Amino acid sequence: MALEAYPSVPLFRYPYTQLTEAQIQAKLAPAAEAGPTSRSPLERDLAGTTLRIVTDGAGTLTWQFGEGNRVTFDGATGGYGALTLDHVTLITHVVPSSTRAWAIAWDRHNNLATVFELWWGGGPAPHTREINRAVWHGYVQGGDGDPPAERHAPTVRMEGRAYAWTEDTGLRTIEYYCSYTYTHWVELDRLKDNRGYSAPADYIQLTEDLYLFARVEAEFSGLLHMYLVDSNRLQSAGVRLGFNGADELEYYMFRGTAEWLGQNARFEKLGDFSAEPIPIENAKKGERRIYRPVATMDKMTPEEVNAVVAENTHVFDRPSPMAGNGTPPSGALATRSFAVEYDGGPRMEYRFVSADQLQWRKDGRGDWRQAKYNAWEVMPGAFIFGHLLQGEPNHDCHIVVADLDAGLATNFHGFLNTPYFANEAGAETLFGKIVGQGIPDPGNRRHQRTRDLLGRAFTWEYAPGLNSMHLYSTPNTTSWIIPNAETGHFGTEWSGTGDFVKIRDQLYFARWCEEACNGTLGTLLLNMRTMHDAGIGYHCGKNGLSLSAVGAPARHAGKFDVDRFFGPDAWRTRP
Repeated sequence: MALEAYPSVPLFRYPYTQLTEAQIQAKLAPAAEAGPTSRSPLERDLAGTTLRIVTDGAGTLTWQFGEGNRVTFDGATGGYGALTLDHVTLITHVVPSSTRAWAIAWDRHNNLATVFELWWGGGPAPHTREINRAVWHGYVQGGDGDPPAERHAPTVRMEGRAYAWTEDTGLRTIEYYCSYTYTHWVELDRLKDNRGYSAPADYIQLTEDLYLFARVEAEFSGLLHMYLVDSNRLQSAGVRLGFNGADELEYYMFRGTAEWLGQNARFEKLGDFSAEPIPIENAKKGERRIYRPVATMDKMTPEEVNAVVAENTHVFDRPSPMAGNGTPPSGALATRSFAVEYDGGPRMEYRFVSADQLQWRKDGRGDWRQAKYNAWEVMPGAFIFGHLLQGEPNHDCHIVVADLDAGLATNFHGFLNTPYFANEAGAETLFGKIVGQGIPDPGNRRHQRTRDLLGRAFTWEYAPGLNSMHLYSTPNTTSWIIPNAETGHFGTEWSGTGDFVKIRDQLYFARWCEEACNGTLGTLLLNMRTMHDAGIGYHCGKNGLSLSAVGAPARHAGKFDVDRFFGPDAWRTRP
């Protein structure tokens, strides 16, 4: 496909160019000479200043600032940019004739400093275009007094916040700080698909109200987006550095203003403000835990999928770790019969032979087929049940919520043989009505997509040591964040396509597709009155095809007011 600066397909589907170090150095050369651009005036008061920053880990680093926007570092002179937010100055430059750059946050009141050493190539990032960063804390050397004992430090204090940022470029971004090592952001202008994405991040506390934030768009463009945050004045000053989808260098500084969207709950133990990431044994400089799921997921062809499904299919026949704290299946559908007529979809006839066996027929054709199912009655009269459609060419499943009191049904129809990886589940949402004895006719009424869950976050306790949090960040995005089971710190994060349907007041049917991850289609029927769910997972990999239970008690972590940022068709997605 043609190169696009901001892709029209999901970022995890875009074929980013594998740039070489030589290509990167050539693209950096003009920026190294000129420094970053900026819509806002850059600082010019550093001329004649020498900054000697004593760091914990990288020695003493020295920058000499000349007239204009010239800086000399390590014997090389080039351009720099600087912006000050309150009393903290952010400085950035690219080292000439190299693939290295630096960013400095200097507190002019107490002379504490944090230095980001930045480079392309040589790892630890597996993609050369992805910027590497090592963070060094220290102080600006000066005078004869004792050096300060204090340092800037990683923090959990920003975890759970969300802001809607508007840059002086006019570009708008929603940023959800839902982890102490990751962020989730939504580009409202650069990208047009209303999706949210997740990336590793640094959160550094400078003062009680000033912070330094940085994300690297790992697994995507690989660029750095960094800014100072004044959490009281809701202002930022930052820098964007890296290569967009068209392989163009973006290197500019910006100022921004924010709208505070709220604060979600944090789940560390009370009194635990620790924020150091889980250490990596024998870590390389700058190495950190980054979720790179596409590298480890099974990637299968249609022929391989057909073979593994024929040999190894499991339908509710073994314990599910995702339902260790789930509720037992219900047998209340046993002996019932009804049909579901989907708008623009099939007519599915059902005979529920027992608590876990049903017969189905599609569009009145052919013989009845036997299938194993499980069902859960999540509210009186409202069931979720699921089964495979054996014999369908794409190994389909139907995961259905049937409200027998209202005569309404919604189906998350899952299927395989999708375009990118044959074992990666796809899904569509079908709305319909139930036809059967004693079931009311809803006429033209149907369940409807909802924004009641938009901006909400829930934790899920599936089993001891197996927990997560969902953030429903946009009308078509579910993000999942994985905690440290011992401390409650939420850490690595990924996200994929979601859909959300209101069944009744406080009863919601939701799905998420773990795209470019492990290919699972996850579903749940959430009862907010009991704060418990029941759901079904549909997954295919080298170990076979499975349909299995999902269920967990929930905690409501909070809700952000973001509905106004999304248009009426924002639930639509591109594959």
